[in-house]
Amino acid sequence: MIDDMVGNIPKIDKFDIEILSILRTEGRASVLEISERIGLSATPVSRRIRRLEEQGIITRYAALIDEAKLGYEVSVFVSVKLDKQVDDSLAAFEAAIQDFSEVVDCWLMTGNRDYMLRVATRSLADFENFLVGRLTRVRGVASIESSIPLRRVKAGIARAF
Repeated sequence: MIDDMVGNIPKIDKFDIEILSILRTEGRASVLEISERIGLSATPVSRRIRRLEEQGIITRYAALIDEAKLGYEVSVFVSVKLDKQVDDSLAAFEAAIQDFSEVVDCWLMTGNRDYMLRVATRSLADFENFLVGRLTRVRGVASIESSIPLRRVKAGIARAF
């Protein structure tokens, strides 16, 4: 039930946590597979999954794609500072970023930078073209800092329980 909440935090139990743990790493697991693994019948598992979706705990299902195998071997973290931190400037930057397929993630940040982006391109030359030809031309961008990661040490989809 959606009303089954403590404050604004949904009330979940050990079965919900087990369901989330399975779906976190195996998004295509069937209700039957999950029910066998956690020791509940399929009907309550299905109900619990639907409730977790309705509560917004499960937000969507997706395939994880190996970008490098598609030729996008260069990831760059880019921090962006705007010339003004007012609602209109933030909205304009965020709208512009939506059209850039190179930008995989974009976060509004605290601290001395306004945004942190992860950009994926095929090469450093492609990153340079994106940076010089597109990102620096977004109105309101005051400065940009780029960092190139050497290797991923830990990867996750969502926090584990």
